[in-house]
Amino acid sequence: MSQDCGQVVRLGGNMSASLKIYGVSRSRAFRTFWCVEELGVDYEQVQIGFTDGTNKTPAYLAINPNGRVPAIDDGGFTLWESLAINLYLAKKHGTGSLYPASATHEALIWQWSFWTCTEVEKLLGEWGYNTIVLPPAERDPKKAADAVVALQQPLTVLDAHLAKNDWLVSSGGFSIADLNLASTMFRAHQSMDLGQRTHLKRWLAACFGRPAAKKALAMRGD
Repeated sequence: MSQDCGQVVRLGGNMSASLKIYGVSRSRAFRTFWCVEELGVDYEQVQIGFTDGTNKTPAYLAINPNGRVPAIDDGGFTLWESLAINLYLAKKHGTGSLYPASATHEALIWQWSFWTCTEVEKLLGEWGYNTIVLPPAERDPKKAADAVVALQQPLTVLDAHLAKNDWLVSSGGFSIADLNLASTMFRAHQSMDLGQRTHLKRWLAACFGRPAAKKALAMRGD
């Protein structure tokens, strides 16, 4: 079923890999590629885009009826929504390392992952589209500026937390929560003026300095 959806363009190392990731690296699939690189999980990438119609084929819509990427097929178990995918893969393959073993630390992983999509992802997308992604003639400087203004409150919350903690979940080192949030902020790390938020900048540099992050960024070609 899966290989009918699009071209298999990358294999994570094992010819019998049961995990297939549908999506292109210049999408939210980026965070899932970073996740599997951290975990050392063998996988196949099936190239499904969002501008070429490959995400609207009947074969792919049978996997993700929303027609969005990423989605996965893990030995017959299909799942969509990138944060859900990352939490699932991290818990399955990285409990005790990328994913915490205790219930309280697990709850903090959820907290920061959900905070990512409720507080910062849409605003960062609005800023990124209108400063980097869209052709210059199609950008709306006001939308970009308004997004930056709205981001100040959540970025203040994040910087204050990182002033007291090296990582989002204080006791366990780098975790899937850090990955989920940092992957959303990669353009901010590259191009946004973060001002005097030294703790946030230190954290972003540590996240993107990881070998798995560098591999995932290289896949994007940014």
